[in-house]
Amino acid sequence: MIDFAYFLNLNQRTHQKQESEEVCIANISPLERQKRLRFGIRQFIFALLISGVLIGLHLNPLWRLSLLLLFWTAAVGFFQAYDKT
Repeated sequence: MIDFAYFLNLNQRTHQKQESEEVCIANISPLERQKRLRFGIRQFIFALLISGVLIGLHLNPLWRLSLLLLFWTAAVGFFQAYDKT
């Protein structure tokens, strides 16, 4: 049986839990954050250039799926730099 009281109080419990938790401490140095941010920016620009070439050459749009990995690694670089992980 589903306990609806759990779902009704879920927002209150998470709010209370967030107030009691400690602040997250960065586990990478500022230099390493800079490296990851630069990697993310370079990867994003490279993916945009390749995307432009694929569009400019009027290739089959399925080829653009290969760019998913490039955009994904760029996003991971950004998120790691900004989340300090």
